Amino acid sequence: MNEPERAMLLSVHPRFATAILAGSKTVEVRRQRVAVPPGTPVVLYATAPTMALVGAALVAAVHVGSPREVWSAHRAQTGISRREFDEYMSGASQASGLTLTEPVTFEEPVPLSALRAAGPFHPPQSYRYLHGESLRQMVEASSAAGAVLHGVLGTPVPV
Repeated sequence: MNEPERAMLLSVHPRFATAILAGSKTVEVRRQRVAVPPGTPVVLYATAPTMALVGAALVAAVHVGSPREVWSAHRAQTGISRREFDEYMSGASQASGLTLTEPVTFEEPVPLSALRAAGPFHPPQSYRYLHGESLRQMVEASSAAGAVLHGVLGTPVPV
């Protein structure tokens, strides 16, 4: 069985997850260099109080630069104010702007409790990469999420 390409598990505040899935926020900013190729699937984990996988998207592009460069290029797509951006980026020398496309909302969010019932699961502070076993765990936690993951990966998820 072929292992699917890796996916990225991205932790975001619930308001940003909602905006990404609605298509009103198309660039997610991070305080460090993110080296992920275009086309990489992203699974969105909404942090507290939601604490669930809520949807998926694809990385269209990654812009790495100084915080000033990333803000200048993407401010209208970030879904945050300049003040919020500056507070978040305080002290950072690099920033990444991940352009996300093709958002898909899971029919039912996959709660943290279901993810942990399927195996050890720890939401990342920022992001981490997922491979076969981690993806299989998500499919076991929710068949609806598994169907979406199959769609964004374009390959069968190992079960």
